Amino acid sequence: MRAKLSSITSTGAPFTTLTTLASLTLFTLFTGASALSLDPVCSATALVTDGLLDYYSGTRYGGTVGMFQPPYYWWHAGEAFGGMIENWFLCQNSTYETLLMDAFIAQTGNNYDYIPENQTMVEGNDDQGIWGLTIMDAVERNFTKPTKDGVPGWLAMSQAVFNTMWARWDTQHCGGGLRWQIFTWNSGYNYKNTISNACLFNLAARLGRYTGNSTYLDVADQVFDWMVSVGYVVLGDTANVFDGANIEDNCTTITTFEWSYNHGVVLGGTAFMYNATNGSSVWEDRVNRILKGATTYFFRDSIMFESACQDTGKCNNDQRTFKAIFSRMLSFTAVLVPSTASTIDPLMQSSAQAAAQSCSGGTDGHTCGLNWQHSGWDGMYGLGEQMSALEVMNYLLVHDRPAPYTAAAGGSSVGDASAGLNSTATNVFANSLNIRGKDKAGAAIVTTVILGTLAGGSIWMLF
Repeated sequence: MRAKLSSITSTGAPFTTLTTLASLTLFTLFTGASALSLDPVCSATALVTDGLLDYYSGTRYGGTVGMFQPPYYWWHAGEAFGGMIENWFLCQNSTYETLLMDAFIAQTGNNYDYIPENQTMVEGNDDQGIWGLTIMDAVERNFTKPTKDGVPGWLAMSQAVFNTMWARWDTQHCGGGLRWQIFTWNSGYNYKNTISNACLFNLAARLGRYTGNSTYLDVADQVFDWMVSVGYVVLGDTANVFDGANIEDNCTTITTFEWSYNHGVVLGGTAFMYNATNGSSVWEDRVNRILKGATTYFFRDSIMFESACQDTGKCNNDQRTFKAIFSRMLSFTAVLVPSTASTIDPLMQSSAQAAAQSCSGGTDGHTCGLNWQHSGWDGMYGLGEQMSALEVMNYLLVHDRPAPYTAAAGGSSVGDASAGLNSTATNVFANSLNIRGKDKAGAAIVTTVILGTLAGGSIWMLF
């Protein structure tokens, strides 16, 4: 268990010292326009990160490098490391650089495509996709290059994830889309979930923006259009992002649960597309609609919450992590689509303050809770609570550091347009792609709980 934030002050006074996480409760200064000091926030996030790593098994005797202890899955590691990469960049803190480097290389697999041998029986498209987004973070943030002989650059690994995912695009059912599972023997193989496709969309948009290669953007367009056409993304004024559907009824019976991570990854992809297309009005409209859905469904009294499960107290270990990647994607959106910052900034500042006051539990006094609306710690603790608090606090620094780099503006990672294309184990569907010129790309995010009975009479649950 973790550490302590004392009660929030109401003075709005500037930061002085931050020797404990208690000082983080001075986030009331955000009611004004004054800039936030880097050091106090970074000192606070360092304590939250320490708590996150209490669940890491890679530095323990007999543990696996790149994995967190049970009951946390492989994709949870990918999600957690994404927040740590952001903090590495935003705080310019190299404390965990070696840990991250070792984890990324240990879990990339023999083909450097994030289908490692220890996951080949259970890995889903969403699992690989979440890791792909984290490695793309490493690309865009210029994370230290791999130094081990024969290990490719982070960009090449991101391209390998993209290429192997895109090779599995299935036009035989529902007119396109990725299935939830990669391998036929896993429960959920006939379900096409939003998060798998959202990860592919997000990654394609980012590779297109980073490399300047429009072929990636064409793929992102195709994936987004498919999600809209089947009704996973509903572009009303306040857009909906639903969970997915079964191929046995041609993806017509949609599971209408809405989760923050689905909204977030789709929103982030639209923000990268807006930026990559030089402020396209089409993508600006999509950003605004999806953002309105995200802010409507996942904030209450200006504080972030997981609306589908938090009020009932039944969020499982997957769902308790969703606010983490949701926060990260809101960060990217505010930076890449500057017009959105006036909407996003106040919500994230109040959520960071609320998260801070929740991190007041445990024997060390700074264990973070799940329900940020609750006064103080709510008694919940775990990897998800720590990573969510970390990422919402990371947001407070995003306007003080550069936007995600591109190859033409600050980026240095080495790519390989054909990375992963020789992997026979994942070419379930041979979808051709011809990347020209410069460069070519969950979460057992295991699609959260599908509580309804899907076609075929099966009730699908998380692993």
